[in-house]
Amino acid sequence: MLYTDSSRGRSFAKDPAVVWYAGRYLMYYSIPAYGDGRPGDGLAIGIAESQDLEAWRRIGEIAPQADYEKNGLCAPGALVHDGRLHLFYQMYGNGPRDAICHAVSDDGLHFVRNATNPIIRPSGAWNCGRAIDADVVVDGERLLLYWATRDPAMRVQMLGVSGAPLGSAFGRDDWVQLCEGSILAPELAWEQECIEAPAVCRHDGRFYMFYGGAYNCMPQQIGCAVSDDGVLWKRLSAEPFQPNGPAGAWNACESGHPYVFEDRDGRTHLFYQGSADKGQTWYLSRVELGWGPAGPQIMAGSVR
Repeated sequence: MLYTDSSRGRSFAKDPAVVWYAGRYLMYYSIPAYGDGRPGDGLAIGIAESQDLEAWRRIGEIAPQADYEKNGLCAPGALVHDGRLHLFYQMYGNGPRDAICHAVSDDGLHFVRNATNPIIRPSGAWNCGRAIDADVVVDGERLLLYWATRDPAMRVQMLGVSGAPLGSAFGRDDWVQLCEGSILAPELAWEQECIEAPAVCRHDGRFYMFYGGAYNCMPQQIGCAVSDDGVLWKRLSAEPFQPNGPAGAWNACESGHPYVFEDRDGRTHLFYQGSADKGQTWYLSRVELGWGPAGPQIMAGSVR
């Protein structure tokens, strides 16, 4: 699988999120602005469908609509719950005022925004108040929402988490911040000044998080951490779980912004973005994950 979106005149698809809904796989991803001066232009969310996770076809997009989205929206996280598809995404282009929003759909194509948007902005002196890169995972009777933020100087990117009752409307007042500091911040040399794009799943009673280390094309590479409660995390290795590719490869400049998807048959797939030209073009791909005593591993023959 190598997928990109050319609707804006360039090959560009970033920040994937994948679900099975209404008899098909749906993938949501970031697409750029047209950049030609048209009203309401900004980053948007593309939508593609597939029957096999390999061949994808673009079928629509979610464009800026509400006033708080007027500068753009992107980086979706997706959840199917009680027969509806929930999308958690970020506002874009507002610096430290970027925040997480929520919308819901009955067909996967048309979304109704949460009336309380934006639903999450972090609190505390340790961060700048910005929240981006939403990802969600069910934990019993609550939903955990992971987000990235920056320090007050807007230099170092790191992660936090909030929780809401699973039976709630996921509105602003339903969320409680579960951390008083970052749950994962850059420490390793290859992570440089950035940990972002948390992608969380559960396996055998533990939480596993895949994340992007380093800013785009620095190169960004994918790491992995484990947790017993979804809040306290420990890295599985000091080395990247999925590194960037060699010179000339589609992901030579980055393997980043992961998303973990557990299919109906129990198989686990790791989607991620890559670039070969310092971000001029972006493609999406995936590898299949296996599980062993030490945690997840990329299955032989699945490496891209």
